[in-house]
Amino acid sequence: MKDPEFRAAAEALEPAYQLARLRILRGLTQKELAALVGTKQSSIARLESGNAAPSLSFLRRVVEALGGRVVVQIEEREGAPADGQRIGS
Repeated sequence: MKDPEFRAAAEALEPAYQLARLRILRGLTQKELAALVGTKQSSIARLESGNAAPSLSFLRRVVEALGGRVVVQIEEREGAPADGQRIGS
């Protein structure tokens, strides 16, 4: 994480990075985690690569198998429409 390029890449894939990190901290292989979740190793690999857009229920199953929890946060974007205005109108 000391290398700026590596850090930028890791932050770009933050959820994927967090999942892989937690799995490794728990001492599990992708195959072992897949068995706990009831899925295939390739599904875990896709999830950790950051190239998959998993359903919230699948993500929750994986994270719970790792002893974690999923937190979803909705934030307003800068330049969002003012009160009463609709997006796209």
